[in-house]
Amino acid sequence: MFDRLTRIDLRNGDLRSDGGGKATLPRASVDVKAATDAVAPIVDAVRDHGSSAVKEATHRFDGVDLDALRVPAAALDDALVALDPAVRSALEVSIEHARRVHGDQRRESRITEVVPGGTVTQTWRAVRRVGLYVPGGRAVYPSSVVMNVVPAQIAGVTEIAVTSPPQRSTGLPDPLILAACALLGVDEVYAVGGAQAIAMFAFGAAPDGPAPVDIITGPGNIWVTAAKRLVQGTVGIDAEAGPTEIAILADETADPRHVAADLISQAEHDPMAASILVTTSRELADAVDGALVGLVAATKHHERVTEALTGTQSAIVLVASIEQGIALLNDYGAEHLEIQTQDARAVADRIVNAGAVFVGPHSPVSLGDYCAGSNHVLPTGGCARHSGGLTVQTFLKGIQIIEYGAEALAAVATHVVALAEAEDLPAHGAAVTARFTS
Repeated sequence: MFDRLTRIDLRNGDLRSDGGGKATLPRASVDVKAATDAVAPIVDAVRDHGSSAVKEATHRFDGVDLDALRVPAAALDDALVALDPAVRSALEVSIEHARRVHGDQRRESRITEVVPGGTVTQTWRAVRRVGLYVPGGRAVYPSSVVMNVVPAQIAGVTEIAVTSPPQRSTGLPDPLILAACALLGVDEVYAVGGAQAIAMFAFGAAPDGPAPVDIITGPGNIWVTAAKRLVQGTVGIDAEAGPTEIAILADETADPRHVAADLISQAEHDPMAASILVTTSRELADAVDGALVGLVAATKHHERVTEALTGTQSAIVLVASIEQGIALLNDYGAEHLEIQTQDARAVADRIVNAGAVFVGPHSPVSLGDYCAGSNHVLPTGGCARHSGGLTVQTFLKGIQIIEYGAEALAAVATHVVALAEAEDLPAHGAAVTARFTS
């Protein structure tokens, strides 16, 4: 039974002497290195033996014997026909909103005239082929199909493949996953999960599996994360996803039931999910603890939620000021950060490290999970300090096109030669001067 969140009091502490948010705020600990060692034989087997290794791993870990890795087109059609109308409508709204937001992320080519007759064009090209991983463990995530597919389509990716773990009863991914793929017009779908799915996309899976992809995106468990680490370099990856996390910065104006409900919403994902409240108000902290007792008991997945909320990764943190809270959270780099304070937008504008920031009492994280239009594939584990979430740019490569005429090259030739000789690379300079000598 849930009692209360761990409480950390930093009101009399110096943030710098506490080591900043990285050290002060709790965070789930995952041993990706150990998981990498465990999944390396699976990844190697798929690389060396293709689809037979994928099928063997699927039998061993999922208890499913696959005749074919690819989902038949009829199964996609059937799933869409059988989809609950209310869920279909919700998915269509999610898709529409995501397309509006991600459509504004397109990049245009820019031409810079560096010298008369000499230009550099910055242009963007979509990767040709992507593999999108959709989890299928404790919960089913058709929303993750939307969040991965929409930005890839807007970027101009021409080949999109989706994979999700098979169900024992059918040998196919969950029907909601299949229906979401059908809604988005994705017909290359595979019934494969775990490390073997990542290896399948990275190396291909001949003779009856997919061709290799250029980039793999999508969240997954620690085994998926470990496999992505192993294949990075062979293919691009979006990120190494860890347990989900929510941080809420709140003052006395926040509604404790709203705060409690939002903490629970992320704890629902996983026993290792982190739920953190940073607040200037002891009264709010006490009220949130009180609200959590009843709300946790009433929620469907109360055992999982209780484990997450009582884990070492979750806490209520008391701070002396909003200023201290901002500094703490900028060090922490939360995946999801809610601001429930006075002048919430002004506070949000001072956040520099977060995957996504949700402003005010009517912007809960679950809105971003489904229908805000933003993307819910976000950096975890403090990676928001150096990386952002999934966007159209994830699927784009920047290419520079250099075009100089003879006069433009002549204008910089002596500089090229000087730098080439300084670096003891005289042939570099000769490649320029050869154009002006017979």
